[in-house]
Amino acid sequence: MNKKTMTSRERILAAINHQIPDRIPVDLGSTPSSGISAIAYSNLVKHIGMPELPVQIYDVVQQLAQPDMKVLGKFGIDVLDIGREFNDKPSDWKPITLANGASAFYPKWFNPIKLDDGSFATYDDDGKTMLSRMPVGATFFDQTYFPYLDGYPDNYDNLDAEMGRIMWARDAHSPWDHAGDDGFWETLREKTLHLRQNTDKALLVVCGCNLFEWGTFLRRMDNFLMDLMCDHENVEKLLDELMKRHLVTLEKVCNAVGDIVDIIRFGDDLGMTQGPFMEPEIYRQLFKPRHKILCDYVKEHSQMHTFIHSCGSISLLMPDMIEAGIEIFNPVQTNAYLMEPAFLKKEFGNDCTFWGGGIENVGVLNNGTPQQVRDQVFERLEIFSEGGGFVFNTVHNILPDVPPENIVAMYNAIDEFNNKNQK
Repeated sequence: MNKKTMTSRERILAAINHQIPDRIPVDLGSTPSSGISAIAYSNLVKHIGMPELPVQIYDVVQQLAQPDMKVLGKFGIDVLDIGREFNDKPSDWKPITLANGASAFYPKWFNPIKLDDGSFATYDDDGKTMLSRMPVGATFFDQTYFPYLDGYPDNYDNLDAEMGRIMWARDAHSPWDHAGDDGFWETLREKTLHLRQNTDKALLVVCGCNLFEWGTFLRRMDNFLMDLMCDHENVEKLLDELMKRHLVTLEKVCNAVGDIVDIIRFGDDLGMTQGPFMEPEIYRQLFKPRHKILCDYVKEHSQMHTFIHSCGSISLLMPDMIEAGIEIFNPVQTNAYLMEPAFLKKEFGNDCTFWGGGIENVGVLNNGTPQQVRDQVFERLEIFSEGGGFVFNTVHNILPDVPPENIVAMYNAIDEFNNKNQK
């Protein structure tokens, strides 16, 4: 029996509400953890006969391309990042050359410096303090500046300035690269309304509000992990300062677009391949109450659904994250400990939406045959799509080494699965 055809927005919302959509909803590029590297995108547009499309690197840290609407249409993508409405003129971009020699574009404000060894680096306004670096042949920037490396400050009067030196904030993707513009919030609403009125796609806003990750950005990973074990007093002081700033931003986001955006995306990488970065009890003590405050604010002041990006093995934390108000999990790193698709669906499938996990980027998508790609997509769709609660995406961003033939095979497999299940 054929199901009633849904709009993309209806399809995404049905999945989040654990209803059965007319077909599997699909994402590509609505977040900086569900996108595609500029090199892979450059190869893809050539392969599908659209070489005229520009390769615009909207996330300069991770070197991610902003997929053109023609590409999104070809592959049936159902959700858009509202940031794509910014940097919409050719004059907003400048030409560069990718590591593989292909042509691409950076936002005109991004000015990394090429060093004598061929690597690229960014510097603070003083021109002396290196903030990030991309080694020769690499495909993303690494953070090199950690302001609280030697210890916590006596006060946080300089926290805003130091956060502004961290590459994730200083070199932020759209729309946040325009956050300092006059009238930014009014412009954000105008552009989001335009997007909502001119497309049937679901809309997503990336809002960050990272907590654990900001600790690692400021103190460096090794130090902050030790702090979680040995220095809760200073950790809590830092988290409280972060929350003050996050809630100010969250209020502005909800006021500007909370009634016209469908999903708000938070970020906090809480897991590694072998397990979470912390014991569940530490999460409950330090992070769960604050995640709950963020989620409660969204639910009280907007229509948006709460989405979190967290890499790694997080299943031991997921019951508490769901209790805190997280509705959607990404990227669903299925090759990590206790993150097998069937286990996740059985344990949590009634309580959250999985946004990702549709195919392994490392192993199958990059090194498999098109048939192996098709087989894994089918296997994952059979597991994750039952009863709704699933949006197809790869496990994190499509990496530079993924051949375009396999990307096409992946989307063809989704279409094949949908057609099979509509009969």
